[in-house]
Amino acid sequence: MLCRTMRCHALSDDIEVLQMDEVELRDPLPHEVQVEIKACAVNFPDILMIQGGYQFKPELPFAPGGEFSGVVTKVGALAEDIQPGDRVVIGNRVGGFAEYINVDAASVRPIPDGVTFAKAAGYATAYLTAYVALAVRGQLQPGETLLVHGAAGGVGMAAVDLGKQMGATVIATAGSDEKLARVQARGADHIINYSLGNG
Repeated sequence: MLCRTMRCHALSDDIEVLQMDEVELRDPLPHEVQVEIKACAVNFPDILMIQGGYQFKPELPFAPGGEFSGVVTKVGALAEDIQPGDRVVIGNRVGGFAEYINVDAASVRPIPDGVTFAKAAGYATAYLTAYVALAVRGQLQPGETLLVHGAAGGVGMAAVDLGKQMGATVIATAGSDEKLARVQARGADHIINYSLGNG
């Protein structure tokens, strides 16, 4: 079966070097599952890999996309507790810019009912980064005040969500009123447009 895949054939600062290829999709190995990708997050590491500036350097050509979600279509003989039709989220270094992918069964997690593919795809990098920063490193406590600078990005929005869930008063900054409206809708208690200066 041929699978459309957006791949990087040469490292460049211009992400328009990506091109759509048709790649032969093999059946999953015994320890793998095959997933039809429904949504893929785009994160800073994806851009850095295309530019050749990330610590992990995939072999060319490669499909960026380290976190994605979809539906299991085939299951390898040794994959346990996973069935065709399962909705899953995957954390992988690359491969998400494709229609289908074979991944190690250990790298997939079920998507809870009510969570969209798009939300599931954005979970791993953004929410885990924010969680480690707030809960593990920052040890944020209920009643404390949290400043989220650049709150309109993926990690920033996750920090606003988690900060509120952890009982903090959240002050969020962003560079436009449009972005601040989205951040405030997510629950920020106070907002600051940093592009306006101190006036």
